[in-house]
Amino acid sequence: MRVSTRAQRSTQPILNGSNLDCSSGNGKILVLPRTYDITNQRFKWVHIYSFASAIGAIEVILAVASWWFLFRKNGVSASMEDGYRAVSSQFRSFSYSELKKATNKFKEVLGRGGFGAVYRGVLADERTVAVKKLGDVVQGEEEFWAEVSTIGRINHMNLARMWGFCSEEKHRLLVYEFVESGSLDKNLFANENFIGWKARFKVAIGTARGLAYLHHECLEWVIHCDVKPENILLDKDFEPKISDFGLVKLCQRSGQESSELTRIRGTKGYMAPEWAINLPLSAKVDVYSYGVMILELVKGIRLSNWVVDESFPCGERITELMRIVRFAKATIQSGEDSWMDNFVDPRLGGKFNRNQAATMIKAGLSCVEEDRNKRPTMESVVHALTECEDNITLKTEDQL
Repeated sequence: MRVSTRAQRSTQPILNGSNLDCSSGNGKILVLPRTYDITNQRFKWVHIYSFASAIGAIEVILAVASWWFLFRKNGVSASMEDGYRAVSSQFRSFSYSELKKATNKFKEVLGRGGFGAVYRGVLADERTVAVKKLGDVVQGEEEFWAEVSTIGRINHMNLARMWGFCSEEKHRLLVYEFVESGSLDKNLFANENFIGWKARFKVAIGTARGLAYLHHECLEWVIHCDVKPENILLDKDFEPKISDFGLVKLCQRSGQESSELTRIRGTKGYMAPEWAINLPLSAKVDVYSYGVMILELVKGIRLSNWVVDESFPCGERITELMRIVRFAKATIQSGEDSWMDNFVDPRLGGKFNRNQAATMIKAGLSCVEEDRNKRPTMESVVHALTECEDNITLKTEDQL
């Protein structure tokens, strides 16, 4: 009797996973070895996971214990812990003795300002630094650390970089990168070796970018309140770096510290008019100070000096800034072609970019408007300067 194909198929052995048994041709049973023992493999992974979890738990316990020992045991609050975490992740804390040694007992003075003196130092790793020894500090240690942590989070190529700090007993010091070419005032107002036009324009646009970052881009909104040539540092390529930003909340000023400073935190000649009438602070105070500085870059002289305006019969006594603002507005409106040659620093010998000079002058004049609502933002100033940044066709060959 013939068996159907369907019946033959039903008699085929069924292979079910781990019990793979096949009959050999001689009738003996061939048993294949198990190639993957699931139970044993799971047992091994359980051991590995348990070990890793134990190591992780130990690390967490040690970390918590360390923070408790360093802070809670010494009575430091949680907010100070947060500040310390932010600070320590970016720069380090120095001891007073360490900075005293680095500066050779604060021997070489780089400059003095409303926030204190700055000294040149060399760290143990041979890095050259600028150490600012702060004067009177309003806040206690906790508030100081909080403000320093804010400054430490700010990072821009046109801002002086902070590398560390010292908060030990009554001592409050800040450690900055050392900027090779010194401050702008020493390079602009010098009788010899003054900077040329290309460097001046680079300072103007770089400073504007740094202030725009502080006002509009960084995580913490910062008003500088003391923009002036002394606080603009220049590196070896004359790239500007704004210093002393964020320090207004750290220090207090009194009339005894300097005749140039006022108790309302500003330098005479660079202070916006609203300081005098106690209006609420806004970023426009920095815009005004920047306007004075950019006009000084063009003119090459201090604009805070008092002069006699001979255009008045009795010789009115006004500041240099007021005089050149009057002169510039009158000559620009008249349409005279030669007004710019009479406005730009004569030491340049006519070697400047006329388009860039005109843009800088107009930006400066708009920044020093008495009505702060008429002043531009630093973003708009950056935009205006950037449009003529690549225009390098000079009246004659430019020299630095």
